[in-house]
Amino acid sequence: METTTTLCCDPTNSADCKELHVLAVDDSNIDRKVIQKLLQISSFKVTVVESGTRALQYLGLDEEKNSTRFDDLKVNLIMTDYSMPGMTGFELLKKIKNSSTLREIPVVIMSSENSVTRIDRCLEEGAEDYLLKPVKLSDVRRLKDAILKSGAPEIDPIQTKKRKYRLDQSSKLPTSIDCHDLTSSSPDSPQQSVAKRARL
Repeated sequence: METTTTLCCDPTNSADCKELHVLAVDDSNIDRKVIQKLLQISSFKVTVVESGTRALQYLGLDEEKNSTRFDDLKVNLIMTDYSMPGMTGFELLKKIKNSSTLREIPVVIMSSENSVTRIDRCLEEGAEDYLLKPVKLSDVRRLKDAILKSGAPEIDPIQTKKRKYRLDQSSKLPTSIDCHDLTSSSPDSPQQSVAKRARL
């Protein structure tokens, strides 16, 4: 099972290095590399895993004794693909939101399907955002800005059973579901507008 941890942060900003760590979950090797690169460019610490099961092991939510432990790493955000074999991103989302110790951690769903029904389902279950693949650099930067503004909690995979966290619910991450070039930015398309209205 693959687990890759990349510590990549802005050396001029020690707060960035200490606070912003993303756990990215995707069964596609190519998609993992894409999201990892975008997160690195945006000065995030990055840990990538290939399945929902591995994500739960990392977070300490599984019941197996062989759970992976990563010292001194906190998780500020989880980004997961929706469609994965075994455990889907939606199922992973539900497990996290049903956890008394991890429910406050922001979870972003990534999907290649621009389905209003799927978007609504994820947001109702507690997802902070729904990004349409391929994810853009501008999407990741907006997520980073939102985390910094909201004061998202640091989740310690080792101490999850001992600590609880609070997140300012008045500051939600922006919804971005466009599917243009990774580094381009453009006004909302009609499809985006429909999906955003569905969230409201």
